[in-house]
Amino acid sequence: MGGINPYQEQVETSLPEKSYSVTFMPMGKKVSVDPAKLPLSREGRPGSILDIADGHGIEIDHACGGVCACSTCHVIIRAGVDSIPEASESEEDMLDEAPGVELSSRLACQAVPNGETDVVVEIPGWNRNHARESH
Repeated sequence: MGGINPYQEQVETSLPEKSYSVTFMPMGKKVSVDPAKLPLSREGRPGSILDIADGHGIEIDHACGGVCACSTCHVIIRAGVDSIPEASESEEDMLDEAPGVELSSRLACQAVPNGETDVVVEIPGWNRNHARESH
């Protein structure tokens, strides 16, 4: 299959055209995302919430390596959910396995903001022992 994960559906997403911010809760860390410096995924897609977190020293657990094969990077989008394309069927299947799922729950590895608005991401309480801010 040439390195493509069979569990991961490719979502067509273009690079954002303007800067936006992502705030990670509960630590309240707000990061500015410059489209010209946006981290790209291994597949060359614009950066997911997980890619952005990793690029700014915010750890979100991702046991499968961020390829939509587990639910450990489950986050809740508290603001800006409309700027993220709808979840794929594969992502929804993985979210079925996650604890504490809400209507705005997403896998951080699959949620790719389009830059139209700022985003607020909550790392759920059950996952907070895995999430920490690097200094």
